[in-house]
Amino acid sequence: MGTAIIFGLVAILGIFALIGALKNRNVLGLIFSFGTVAVFGFFTIMTFIKSGFPE
Repeated sequence: MGTAIIFGLVAILGIFALIGALKNRNVLGLIFSFGTVAVFGFFTIMTFIKSGFPE
């Protein structure tokens, strides 16, 4: 479950990177940060749904 928490933090940092890439109009950064948020965010959300929030 610790891995899901760390991946959740990575997804949050990816959101900040996505915003930064949008401000700078960096297309490659936008693609990679969107992919990071999509993959790590999906993994985090589905782990919390399947296993529940850690106690």
